[in-house]
Amino acid sequence: MIFVLVAVVSCSAEPQVVEVTRVVNNDVPVTVEVTRVVTQETTVEVPVEVTRVVEVEVAVIVTATPESQPEPTAVPPTPTVEVIAPTAVPATAVPPTGATYTVVPGDTLSVIAGKTGVAAEDIATANGLSNINIIAVGQELIIPGWDGELAAGGTPENPTQPTAPVAGANLLPNPSFEEGWYFFNGVAEWQLPNQWQLAVDEGPNTLSPGSGGSFYRPEIRVLSRAHIPPAEQSLFLFDGENTIKAFKGDAPTNFSIFTDVALQPGSYRFTANFFPDAVTGYNGSQKIWNGDPLAAEYRIIHNGGGTGWQSAPAGRKNTVTYEFTLTEPGTVRLGVGFRNRFAQSNNGWFIDDWSLQAINTP
Repeated sequence: MIFVLVAVVSCSAEPQVVEVTRVVNNDVPVTVEVTRVVTQETTVEVPVEVTRVVEVEVAVIVTATPESQPEPTAVPPTPTVEVIAPTAVPATAVPPTGATYTVVPGDTLSVIAGKTGVAAEDIATANGLSNINIIAVGQELIIPGWDGELAAGGTPENPTQPTAPVAGANLLPNPSFEEGWYFFNGVAEWQLPNQWQLAVDEGPNTLSPGSGGSFYRPEIRVLSRAHIPPAEQSLFLFDGENTIKAFKGDAPTNFSIFTDVALQPGSYRFTANFFPDAVTGYNGSQKIWNGDPLAAEYRIIHNGGGTGWQSAPAGRKNTVTYEFTLTEPGTVRLGVGFRNRFAQSNNGWFIDDWSLQAINTP
């Protein structure tokens, strides 16, 4: 057989040998195609596994069917809202347990406590007062546990009636501080005449010149003549038997004493007497009063205004007057502010004999 082929080749030049080569080439791609098929089957297995992971998540989603049932459990939020209503009921129940008191001129929580027999702290709590020093004339306060009966001392309605101007009459309550005293806000350091009030600044002392630091609360006493050395009685007493003594050693002070008065239309003159006892030191038993005009200062208080700060010469009696006109009936707040900007041996004030008089009536 081989022999025949050789003979043919040697006798003929036709391209039949090329056809045999093509047959061999046809076998090679067939093998390559089989290899590619195996590779594609391997990559197909990967997405199949991913789909199985997704199926696990779907199984979790099935819990959405129980979530349709929590609709009954969504009801509890409404009961919790309803619980708030019962807690509000005690607040509405407070008024029936105590009568209402209307603030009148000269009232403080301590004064009202004395009139009603209910502690000032309880009154402040029942009325949500954040500052027990601040109440206003005409303000209505719930007095918890009070039956509406006042203790001895008169009805609250009388002071609210505007005082008719009478020439020469002193229209201030307890003007010379002879009619008793009380501890303002229950503080033992603050002994005030009845129907008078107090405001104290304990903030920073930013005055220049000044000692800096902070203002300190003074100690305040209502002194009788018997508690004042005979040599000083003529200095510190202006009228009657009592005077107010306010003092603080080695620290600046800033405070005010005031009252509320119901008045008819007219023109009025307010007069205040005081003795600045501003002492820088002592020469033996003799006081050395501070000659600096800024050592002792005062200002008139008239409602939310009045005067600016003015010098009060230390070591001698001071008498100041302030006039104003009222066009309509109303309650007027009057008083004096006292200030010592320097820290010195004694920052003291003796205060006595104040008056309010009508000087012109319509």
